[in-house]
Order: sequence, then structure tokens, then C-alpha cells
Amino acid sequence: MITVVGTGTGAAPAESLAGAELVVGGRRHLDAAAVPAGAERVVLGPLAPALDVIERHLDKGSRVVVLASGDPGFFGIVRVLAERFGPAALDVRPGVSSVAAAFARVGVPWDDAVVVSAHGRDLRTAVNVCRARPKVAVLTGPGAGPAELGAALAAGGAEGGRRAGAAPSGLVAQFPAPLECVLLVASALGTGDERVERVTPAEAAARDWGSAVNVVLCLDESRMLGAVRTVAGPPPAPSRWALEEGEFAHRDSMITKFEVRALALARLGPRLGDLVWDVGAGSGSVAVECARLGAAVVAVEKAADGVERIRANAAAHGVDVQVVHGSAPDALDGLDDPDAVFVGGGGRELPGIVAACARRARRSVVVAMAALDRVPAVRAALTEAGLDCDGVLLQSSRLAPLPGDVTRLAATNPVFLLWGVRNPVYREGVAQ
Repeated sequence: MITVVGTGTGAAPAESLAGAELVVGGRRHLDAAAVPAGAERVVLGPLAPALDVIERHLDKGSRVVVLASGDPGFFGIVRVLAERFGPAALDVRPGVSSVAAAFARVGVPWDDAVVVSAHGRDLRTAVNVCRARPKVAVLTGPGAGPAELGAALAAGGAEGGRRAGAAPSGLVAQFPAPLECVLLVASALGTGDERVERVTPAEAAARDWGSAVNVVLCLDESRMLGAVRTVAGPPPAPSRWALEEGEFAHRDSMITKFEVRALALARLGPRLGDLVWDVGAGSGSVAVECARLGAAVVAVEKAADGVERIRANAAAHGVDVQVVHGSAPDALDGLDDPDAVFVGGGGRELPGIVAACARRARRSVVVAMAALDRVPAVRAALTEAGLDCDGVLLQSSRLAPLPGDVTRLAATNPVFLLWGVRNPVYREGVAQ
């Protein structure tokens, strides 16, 4: 058996190490532990060599102890050990996780929190989750600590805040509005140097935090005490999408119809951890739907009254949509590269806008247009950016009442929907 001991917020209990002939762990865990005299010590660095040493000791029948932080089954070493040696070989003794300890220190329940690990992973996923959800715990690592997270949340473009103020007419918003989120940085939990510091993202970005950080909580304090939950974790996906047009404020029926929106959402694939652009957002119906499905969303709209409608629709549906008041493609310059983009509207500039979006999209671009004349140029813009292109003409007829308690079919305007999907070979090569 391998005894896996979670140190919680303190040192490992001495009895858990009694008789150990091999003790594996981080340097600080080993230094704090009562390692038996004569036991071999292995400081964790690259995992493969440590696993090989463990295997050699198991073959000899030695008692092996692995020390880990907090709960080793929660984003911890239990996964790697179980994959190599099998779950039956493990005796796991969890401690209090850093996430549970951090929330306890600030007196906030966390059954509805989203926990995301940036340790050894791309920070962008954690950043997008923080943009989209009001209560997030980020497990940090080298190059992905409070300073980097704060910089990403406080910088210009899509990283400028949960909701940005509109720029003066004709200007691109540079997001000077203050963030609604705060960062609570928990360091050295369980030691005499323990501290939990409340900072803005900009303040976090300006600090050198050292190596003692355990976890960063990103909170929208106005919404961090949510409703009583039955299921832990992020809220479940909405039971409905492709909502009726009447569920959004819009001008003169200038809104993406729900039939078009349904297919657009299927091709966009918005999910938690994604960043989606809605360019030429109009009422923001697509932006709101993507946010309801968990994505972080930036809506780009050139009309001032459209900007206000987008904000109102986002508030009505209880989601965060960040709004850029400006004209594409110039308004896209300060934004982070998106996973997926929806482009609505038309005009002569549409192919150029699509081309700009297609060059930067990591996964897909979906374009809705009414004019047949725009289709060839938009298709060319998608394919020239290395995307595999497809599309349909959507023509739907809805049931409508007639006098005499009878029903007719009322045709909606036909809409072309084109989409481009990033070819994986191209993405790993030229696009990256």
C-alpha cells in the first residue's frame, strides 16, 4: 500500500509516517514532517522519476508514504498514483483542502463555487471562468499566480472587467470602469505566516507574491452569497436555449431569430472556460445565450442604444456580458483571442470583419447574413483564414392564427448561416 497523506493546513501527523521506508513529497512537506531515521526521502519535482522509485520500493514490500497539500484527491497526486498503481494500492488520508480553508477564513460558503486549476495549465481558462462566474477559486502555480491572474483581469480589452462603460460615440472602449470582482489571496495557510489579503486585480498585478500562495478566490461580492443549492459546483446548464425573441429587448425586430440562434449556438459550442465574441451584437441575444451556457462573452456594438439594450438584456437574464462600444474590426484590437465568434449584421465591411475574426478565433466563427451577395466573400474570408467552411440557408415558417380558429404558416425572412471551424493541423501549425 501507498499511504497518501494530505497535510491539510499543517504538518502531517507523526503516526502516519511511522515505519515508512520511503517518504515522497515537496521539500516544505518533508522538512516539516517527522520522517523516520533511515527512511529514503524523495523531493517531488518531475513525477516520472519519483514514481519509478515508489515502484521499486513497492516491489520490495517497503512501506511508502506520499505527502501532499490539502486533500490529495482534489486536483492532487492521487490521480497520478491511481493511474500508475491502481486505486486499490492507495490508502488516502485527506486533509482540509486549500480551497475549503480559504473560504472558511473569509466566512463564505463554497458549495456553489467553481474551482479551476491553473497549476501547470493555460491561465486563460481560469481567467475566462473568473469573468463568467461570481465565485471562483483558482489553484495557482509558477507563472500562473495572483499577479498574472490580476493582470489578465485588469488589463485592457476583454480583460478589463465584468462590465465596461461605454466609450464616447465613435471611440473604442478601453474599459476604464472598475472591476466588480475582488481577489482574495490566501498564502501559507496553516502556518504562523498565514494571511488572506483582499486586493483588486490591478493591485494583485503590481505585487510579487512569492511562492507561499495556496489559492486565489475571485469574487463578485454582490452575488457571492447565492441561493441554497442542491447540487454542488457551478449552476446547471439552462433548461432552455434559443429563447423567444420576446424574451429580449430589441428594436424593430432587429434580433437574431430563435431558429437561427439555435443552430448558431450549436456551431459556436459555448461552455465554461471559453471566451466568445458577439460582433455586431445588436440586442445581444446571442451574447446572452452564450453567457447562460457558461462562456465569458464580449459583445461588440457600434450603436449607443444597442449597447444599452445589451446591458439591459444581460441584466434581465442574470449573466455577465462585457460590452465594447465601437465599430469592428478596429474595436477588436484590444481584445483577447476568442474561442468562438458570432458575427451578425451586414454591410460592405462584413467580409473584412469576418476575416479579422477568423484570423484570431481558436475554434470557430459563425456568420449570419440576409444578403445573398455577401455569401461568396464571407466564405472566402473564412477559408482563407484556414477554417473549414460550411453553411445553410434557413427558411422557417411559424404557426400563426387566422380568424375562424384556423392556423396559417407565416414565413420568416431567409437567413444564410455560414460557419468556419479551425482545422486542427492548421491551428497547431501556422495559426499558433
